[in-house]
Order: sequence, then structure tokens, then C-alpha cells
Amino acid sequence: MTPKIAVIGIGYIGLPLALNLGKYYSTIAYDIDKRLIFRLSKNIDINNEVLEIDFKKSKNISFTSNILDLKTCNYYIITVPTPVDKKNDPDLTILIKVIKKISSYLKLDDTIILESTIYPGATDEVVIPLIEKISKLKLNKDFHVCYSPERANPGDKVHNITNIPKIISASSNKGLKNIEKIYQKIIKANLVKVSNIRTAEAAKIIENTQRDVNIALINEFSMFCKKMKININEVLTASKTKWNFLNFKPGLV
Repeated sequence: MTPKIAVIGIGYIGLPLALNLGKYYSTIAYDIDKRLIFRLSKNIDINNEVLEIDFKKSKNISFTSNILDLKTCNYYIITVPTPVDKKNDPDLTILIKVIKKISSYLKLDDTIILESTIYPGATDEVVIPLIEKISKLKLNKDFHVCYSPERANPGDKVHNITNIPKIISASSNKGLKNIEKIYQKIIKANLVKVSNIRTAEAAKIIENTQRDVNIALINEFSMFCKKMKININEVLTASKTKWNFLNFKPGLV
């Protein structure tokens, strides 16, 4: 079956992904924000993550704010926000809304790929039961679910979607082959297969946590250096000459 791909959530993750896929496959980029879709249809990215030439190279892409336009797709890649609520608990509201929508017209042998950051177990405990309930289809028999955590670094022009190794996981061997088939076209770095979805979910969490903790530490140390009238950049330059020093810099996560 020829892949026809829907990318749902066209932000700093979804847009580069959709444009790269659109070079090779029929790709529909969907977002609820109508003004965003209008600008993107005019080759305008206000976040400056991609250039006009990137739009022009993506010959097979279209943009829409009507989710019914996705009915003919057989791959659904979800890149919507998954923030935390006021209690710092995971807020899957947007993700669940999307799952409900696409599950209502899911077809035999369709593949759903999650890229949004979610806690380990969320796919198995929340997403899959919801899909089965609404679609009346059975996992791995009628449809497949994959998880491939995004590794984008907004504003970084060196590390981009094509040259960062990409973790892929799936609910079945066929699902893993499906996700490998479409991502190997756009990822120049290697695809990292893991044995199950929970492992991929956990890998994303530890990546984010490690970065958060280390940058927070450097921020605290930077304030200490400022009070002591020490140049933090010189400190870090000197420290990174040790082979196992983790070279994080002050900033936002």
C-alpha cells in the first residue's frame, strides 16, 4: 500500500516533519489553527524553523484545518502538545481529542504514530484502549500503533530532523516495518529500533529530564559565578577539557 500520510499538529515538530515527508509521499499537514494553515499554505513560517525553499521542495504536501480531509490517509503521525496541568500532572487532553477524531474513521491496516512526549505506559494504557473502543478494531490485527519520540531542538540549524538518530518502536513487527518504511526515506542518521513502545517512551522522558536537571544546575552555578565576579563561559571552557565533563550551558529548557 502506498503511504498517504497525515501529520497532525503543525508546530516546530510537525512542520519540518511534514515538509520532509512531503518530498516523497502524499502528505496532509493538519492543524486546528486556521490562520497558521493559511500562512503555511503561502509558504510562510513565522517561527523561522524552515525556509521558503523547504516548502518548494515538498512537492506532495497540502495544508488543512479540516480534520475530515485526513480520512483517506493510512498513516497518522501525531505531534500535538502534551503539557502538564496546574498540579504538574500530564495533560493528555489535546492528544485524546485527536485520537477520538481519527479513531472514528480508522480503516483496516492503518498505522498511528505518536511523536508527542508522553509518560511510559500512556500508549498502552490510554491511547490503544481508546482507539479500540471507538474504532471497534483490534490492535495488531486491524491497525498498528507506533511511538517515535521527537528530538527537535527549536532554533538549532545544525541538529535537525534528518541528521538526528531517531528512535522507533511499535506494537507489532508489521507496525515496526511500517514506521521504518516511511522514516528511512527522510532520516539520514540511523533509525534506532527498541523492543517495545514503553522503552521508547521512557527514553524520551530520561532525555528531557537529564537536560532539564543539568541546565538547571548550570543556571544555579552561573548565578553563583556572577556574584563572585567569575566569567561562567571561561569556567565552562576550562571544564570541558576534561573528557567526561557534560558541556551544558546556561539557558532555558
